[in-house]
Parts: sequence; C-alpha cells; structure tokens
Amino acid sequence: MALLLPSSPSPSPPFSPSPLARPRRTLETPLAISRSPPSPTLFAQTPQWGARERVSPLLAAAPQESKWRTRVSFFPSFIKKRGKSREELKEELLAAIAPLDRGADAGPEDQESVDRIASELEAINPVKEPLKSDLLNGKWELLYTTSRSILQTQRPKFLRPNGKIYQAINTDTLRAQNMETWPYFNQVTANLVPLNERRVAVRFDTFKIFGLIPIKAPEGGRGELEITYLDEEIRISRGDKGNLFILKMVDPTYRVPV
Repeated sequence: MALLLPSSPSPSPPFSPSPLARPRRTLETPLAISRSPPSPTLFAQTPQWGARERVSPLLAAAPQESKWRTRVSFFPSFIKKRGKSREELKEELLAAIAPLDRGADAGPEDQESVDRIASELEAINPVKEPLKSDLLNGKWELLYTTSRSILQTQRPKFLRPNGKIYQAINTDTLRAQNMETWPYFNQVTANLVPLNERRVAVRFDTFKIFGLIPIKAPEGGRGELEITYLDEEIRISRGDKGNLFILKMVDPTYRVPV
C-alpha cells in the first residue's frame, strides 16, 4: 500500500527573487492552520514535522486526568471481591461430587476440592443451631462421604452397597437411623446426646442384618457427629474421625423408629 508523503519542494528558479518579494505559498509549503498564535492547551507537537496541529481539549487534558486516576487508584484495594452465593456453591459442590460414586472413586485431589467447596458453604451456614431446627428432621440421602467403612472400598465393587444409602434424624426424639438399600438392606439405629447446638454423641443400639435380623450393637458402637451446614436441601456433617458427609433431603416427614 502506497504511503501518502509530502511532495518534494520545487527546484530553485534560475534567478534570485527580490529581497522584497513575498514568497509564493504553494501546496508544498506547510501552512499554519490559523494566523492567530496557537493556544498552547489545544496544540501538541507533531513528531514528524515539528509543526503544531490542533488536538481535542480532552486529549490535551489527558495527562492531568491520568494523574488524577493515579492518585485515586488505591480505592479499589479497599473493595472486597463479592463471594459466591450459597446457591452457586451448592451447584459447584453437587457438580464436583456427581462423578465420584459417593466418594468411592475420589482421589486425593478430588477429596481436597470437595472439602474446599464444603468449607466455603460451612462458612456461610444459614442455620447456626441446627439441633433446634426443623430442617434437620427427616430422611437424607448420602451423596458423598470419605468414610471407608460406609463405602466398603476394600471390597470388590459388586459386593459394596450399590443402592442408595440414607440417614434419618428426628430432633424431638433424639433418634437417628442409617439405612442401606441394594443388595444388603442393612440398618442401624442410634440415640443422640446433644453436646452443643450443632454437635451430638451417637450411641448405636440395634443393627438389622438384611433389614430383618436385629442384633444388639456392641458397647464400642459410639461416635460423634457435627452438623456444619444445613438448609432445606443440603446437609453437611463431619464425624469425630475426620470424615465428611454430604447429604440431600428426600423425605422431611420420615420418622425414626423409637
């Protein structure tokens, strides 16, 4: 693409003009835009020609504006970035655990990621005293856990609990129940002893093999459970052995056998 360059000046005439002769202006002679002296605030030096050209007053004021912006640039550092909402974190948590087969297929990086999201939800728990909340009552489906004893990961996959696993809690009777489905249908019930507004001691009393054969639980069948997040859809709990449990509500009317 050809560049538009100024024409070369015309060759000198064969005779010298009179000293009083006024030079003719041609298109090749740079002309001032105005006969009046240029305003210093509306003109800027042109690097190529050394002449002045008209510029916008806004452009002329740009250095001052830039300087002002520099002076106030510290304000954004005081503005905290908006955190994710509870709904956003819940969606992120459910998406993270969906492919992990309740945690049986979770590697260390998966566990770390799930724990991080769960911790963010726990930090904005809307129910500060879950043992006093009706939202805790009912049957919950286990979506994810780090408990190897529940997942039975030491067994071949076809011998593990493959159906849904539930946990039910009733705060008025302080009773809890864990229920496996296919293929074993094992159950266990327990009494709950409140330790504070969100933590209980769990004392198992009866096991049912295949959901039919009752067996008294051994004296050592005890533990603790802390409800760290609760709303009408999701519950997060942590056990005394460091295990994480994530559950969703499936039946708020369910009652644990007394």
